[in-house]
Amino acid sequence: MDFQEFLSSVGSAEWYKGQIVHRHSLPARDAAPGELDHPLHSSVERGLRELGSYPLYFHQAEAINLIRGGKNVIVVTPAASGKSLCYQVPVLQALAEGLNGTALYLFPTKALAQDQLLSLIELGQATQIRFSAGTYDGDTPDSERALLRRSGQVIITNPDMLSLGILPNHRAWAMLLRHLKYVVIDEAHVYRGVFGSHLAHVIRRLRRLCTLYGSKPQFILASATIANPEEHAERLTGMPHLLIDKDGSPYGGKDFLFWNPPVIGKARSIRGSASTEATRLFTHLISQGARTVVFARTRRLSELIAIYSRERLAATSPSLAQRIRAYRAGYLPEDRREIEHALFQGELLGVAATNALELGIDIGDLEVTILTGYPGTVASTWQQAGRSGRSGQRSLSVLVAQDNPLDQFLMRHPEAFFGKPHENALISLTNPYIMDAHLLCAAYEAPLTERDKNYWGPSLPERMADLERRGLLQRRASRWYLSPSVAYPAQDVNIRSTSADSYLLVDEEKGLILEKVEEAAAFAQLHHGAIYLHQGDSYLVQNLDIGGHKAYVKHVQEPYYTVASDLTDIRVLGVRSRKRAGTVNAFLGDVDVSHQVVSFKRKKHVTEEVISEDPLDLPARSFPTVALWFDIPEHLIRELSRSKRDLPGGLHAAEHAAIGVLPLFALCDRNDIGGVSTPLHPDTGRSQVFIYDGHPGGIGIAEKGFEVLEELWKATLQAISECPCEAGCPSCIQSYKCGNNNEPLDKKVAQIILRACLGIDPEPRYNT
Repeated sequence: MDFQEFLSSVGSAEWYKGQIVHRHSLPARDAAPGELDHPLHSSVERGLRELGSYPLYFHQAEAINLIRGGKNVIVVTPAASGKSLCYQVPVLQALAEGLNGTALYLFPTKALAQDQLLSLIELGQATQIRFSAGTYDGDTPDSERALLRRSGQVIITNPDMLSLGILPNHRAWAMLLRHLKYVVIDEAHVYRGVFGSHLAHVIRRLRRLCTLYGSKPQFILASATIANPEEHAERLTGMPHLLIDKDGSPYGGKDFLFWNPPVIGKARSIRGSASTEATRLFTHLISQGARTVVFARTRRLSELIAIYSRERLAATSPSLAQRIRAYRAGYLPEDRREIEHALFQGELLGVAATNALELGIDIGDLEVTILTGYPGTVASTWQQAGRSGRSGQRSLSVLVAQDNPLDQFLMRHPEAFFGKPHENALISLTNPYIMDAHLLCAAYEAPLTERDKNYWGPSLPERMADLERRGLLQRRASRWYLSPSVAYPAQDVNIRSTSADSYLLVDEEKGLILEKVEEAAAFAQLHHGAIYLHQGDSYLVQNLDIGGHKAYVKHVQEPYYTVASDLTDIRVLGVRSRKRAGTVNAFLGDVDVSHQVVSFKRKKHVTEEVISEDPLDLPARSFPTVALWFDIPEHLIRELSRSKRDLPGGLHAAEHAAIGVLPLFALCDRNDIGGVSTPLHPDTGRSQVFIYDGHPGGIGIAEKGFEVLEELWKATLQAISECPCEAGCPSCIQSYKCGNNNEPLDKKVAQIILRACLGIDPEPRYNT
């Protein structure tokens, strides 16, 4: 796309008010070829040449050399760099040589699995190598499943199906497991937090069965850039890996803009809506014929951007309005495939998507990506930006900032993004809610023994003893068997959540199931009176059946959306670690968090005006997790009291801002973190700020925050101090997640507290 022409057209638009605050240009580069230690089979090389994929790039050749040498590898290069050939070539080479080996490919989504099957088939046709391959997931017909179990040489699936359908039925998969040579885990950076913690246990179950069947597969991982690739690969698989991270692919170059919505409320420094700005940009680009994807942080926002964009284009270019769609998780598989196909074929010019479209599905050549809000991690930002420019042409990406501490910090400090090392991918191998579920699955597959510490480590005996006390395992001699009361444990494991439960969204007029919603989000999104968006349409929740896990809705057209409010309480169960941070004591420990959704607001579209607020009567949801917390200097508390400053407001503001900035240090989403602040906590007897993992059992975020606590305080203080507002705004201390409606908050006291914790003289001096 012509970047200067874009700048000129945007600059002359009546709605442009200087929103571009930073431009970062990435230069184009030529390919860097690599050398193979040993020639490929003639049919493999011939096929690669036919497809224009030979000679191989440097990173491809390096990976293939190591894999053919028997090493486990993790390949970490940008989007569209040809990572898939790093594992496709060794697999084809083994097939061409007639080796009696099989391969298992794991992808996080069905769409990616289907995409890679087509790529593998294309390679097979070009090389004229005959082999049996197919996708094995919930959409696979029974007749094809039986054939794949009997004779499949390359099985392409997802972690869910591996856990639920393959491992528990391993006897039917004996051929695959007995001869398993390669296990491929693509998009490895996606496997973090809960999802990654589950996968780590699924892989240990797989390795255990491979040992029983006499195989020892190599692992090949591919990932976007993260700070700890070798560590992450080893934690996922339990095996050491060698790193390949020198990208040899050609690159067309990219212009990356940071776009900050204009200030519309100067006294409080409130900025315009990021979704409004993204919609304007999206429709502007679509009207110029630029193929564009706009990413949104939430399902609701992706739907709203699609709705607003169609409305804007309908007034000026009705034909273009029909070439925009929303795309997100939760849609039925056939709907997602239809949208992907229409985008690939050019029938659609633009899509408003969640990160469901972030991964490497081939959707054709895009010119522009718009990111509505910082995706939460450097890795995800580059993944989304990398969806444009895959054809080798120069492309454009625009990050539109939301009005929150992290986004605004990056707008003021773009070097914190462009010059920052990528974050650590975090998983928890000892979360009991996750580990116990997979130990039951493993016991179903084969009795557990002490030797299984080779896979699950020294905590295994303690977990098995606990499961035995709960009547879920039975010990006979030196083996632990699944209790007869547990039927098929894999069906109770949702590997993308710490809960296996979900709620069905049911259209009561048509009797159709529209989608599934995770249990953790059900009370906030599916309460009576909630507006839920599905494929651009609004549905009003008529009834939430908690016992039946169903929400009954009807199609409506309302000029508002709904936002739930909740109350949070936290109890300290025990301290794991303590340290001196700055001038205060800091703690890491186990806590119990209780959430209760207590009311909801109806807010007008675009203006955000509150129409009404209604109470709700829903049960509290409690869960144990891990938190960090820290003391406040006693002398400061006395001084604040003497000068009649707002201690609760300062604590609350510091909590909000710290939670907002923490994703700078940990590979997590803002929604993975929660917080509580109080001037007097009953369990500690002190003023306290808590930051906790938002998932039962914890997934490593609190531990990372505890490790970098002083750095977190410094970045938080900087985010608050640099914000030009007078009394606090969404860019620094207000939070859209706050169950207390952002009350009380005190920006100046928050700065005083953080400076005191860091041992910096308070500025300004205390006064009334």
